Amino acid sequence: MDKFDKAIISELRKNARHSISHIAEAVNLSRSAVSERIKKLEQREIIRGYQVLLSESQKEGVSAYFEIQHQCPRCADVVHVFHAIPEVITCRGITGDMDLLVYVQANSMRRLHEIREFIDAQTDIIKIKTHVVMSEWIDNQGESI
Repeated sequence: MDKFDKAIISELRKNARHSISHIAEAVNLSRSAVSERIKKLEQREIIRGYQVLLSESQKEGVSAYFEIQHQCPRCADVVHVFHAIPEVITCRGITGDMDLLVYVQANSMRRLHEIREFIDAQTDIIKIKTHVVMSEWIDNQGESI
């Protein structure tokens, strides 16, 4: 990937609905060159798709981050708990007082509470902190260069 591909991706991240003409002008290439580069980036699966991101207030349901502290020798030993919860989007090992950061999207606050209770009932879980998402301004998840 060269500087033009990176510039095209940067423009698409700003607004994936920009016209080819707009992107071409922004990156200093012809429309046909930009079209060809986007096509190649898609074929190589560098660009894997396009999405619509709704503000939190427009979404159905609720999302939250759980900070988890456990007593297992390794984080991998407790991850099976989170595989059992279909609403879990990500589960990541983190540094600091807590061991894991788990992101969940549930269809209701009641379901979020049930998930938290399920996690809290696990014998290897020592502590859980819940952070309900109130607003979302940037989401570049899954887009890395």
